[in-house]
Amino acid sequence: MGSIGFSLKLTVLSDAPFPISALRPDSNPRKLRPALRFGPRMAVATPTSFGFKNLLETIMVDVHRAENRPLNVPLIAPFTIATSRLEKVENVAIRIELKNGCVGWGEAPILPFVTAEDQPIAMAKATEACEFLRQCPEMTLSSALGKISGILPGHEFASVRAGVEMALIDAVASDIGVPLWRLFGGVSNTITTDITIPIVPPAEAAALASKYHKQGFTTLKLKVGKNLCTDIEVLRAIRDVHPDYLFILDANEGYKPKEALEALEKLHEMSVTPILLEQPVHRDDWEGLGYVSHIARDKYGVSVAADESCRSVSDVKKIVEGDLVDVINIKLAKVGVVGALEIIEIAKASGLKLMIGGMIETRLAMGFSGHLAAGLGCFQFVDLDTPLLLSEDPVHGGYKVSGAVYEFTNSRGHGGFLHWDEIAYKVELLYEVF
Repeated sequence: MGSIGFSLKLTVLSDAPFPISALRPDSNPRKLRPALRFGPRMAVATPTSFGFKNLLETIMVDVHRAENRPLNVPLIAPFTIATSRLEKVENVAIRIELKNGCVGWGEAPILPFVTAEDQPIAMAKATEACEFLRQCPEMTLSSALGKISGILPGHEFASVRAGVEMALIDAVASDIGVPLWRLFGGVSNTITTDITIPIVPPAEAAALASKYHKQGFTTLKLKVGKNLCTDIEVLRAIRDVHPDYLFILDANEGYKPKEALEALEKLHEMSVTPILLEQPVHRDDWEGLGYVSHIARDKYGVSVAADESCRSVSDVKKIVEGDLVDVINIKLAKVGVVGALEIIEIAKASGLKLMIGGMIETRLAMGFSGHLAAGLGCFQFVDLDTPLLLSEDPVHGGYKVSGAVYEFTNSRGHGGFLHWDEIAYKVELLYEVF
């Protein structure tokens, strides 16, 4: 997804598995305070041994129904990045029901020029996977995930694979009565995320920054990379009204190496040090990526993250072997859930820092990523804000909307926080019910 960030808080306090649904009203609203600038602020839970790896060969999956539908949602405003412009969300929702009645939900996000699939391809491949699961005999979770990987291989179908994997894992979590954040490790039930400002004129960017500042955000993720001079003007306009903001810059492959370094130099002259520079150059420009990363780190004290350059296990190994960046951005739609867990282990063993993000997603995919991030507790940068960019709520329940604020909570806490107090088992699409 490309988002920009300020502190947003997603809290998962229920012991119900993930899929988002009806919240109970809270008669005693709690006021929430903005979280710290980086990564999940930990509300530590007792880790459980009932973990995901333990379930792969021990839990049996027997699918009764598997279905997919278009998930079309308008945006508040067009979302422009260096490589594309999105007018509305056109994703795919996936629902899997086990023979014991437990249901899991997933979402295949579609972002032109980033995901390999468009919506028609994603629908066709999701239908193929769902038909396969309906015809399969009972098997272990590991076998089911392996067969899905065979039907939906590589980066070409990674987004659909992620959506089906989410739904399968979610159904299993419902079956055993364990929330996903506990299933993935139980390190925390809280994460802190950023908020994104797409490529817009300086005055509009400053207005959005003021709006998010009032809601409690402290870190902005700015989309840059189309026009260096305009990028600097946007940063200056925001700094003029809110000098206390922290910045992540996301170029989405838009800069040449010299442009990326020129941007950092101009910011240095403004006494601005971004906390992260994400994907400054084209995904295949490995030499340029390493060149920018080393100078950014050594001269400006800025870490560089690989996003579009990190789309497979082999990409991560190449990044590690070449010492190309300090941070990699994990997105389930790029590599799937199983692939993401493998990449996370490689990155942790290699000393890389971790970021988690997404495409333009509803709470189905964002919520799953939030649970994974909270449960693992290993992400220094969290970018899971895109439900805030949607003009309509495509999923019934799960959070309340007050103006521009999405609250994953039973209360009306301070704006700028996503807060899950209760997650139930069922999601209904308002425009079409499965």
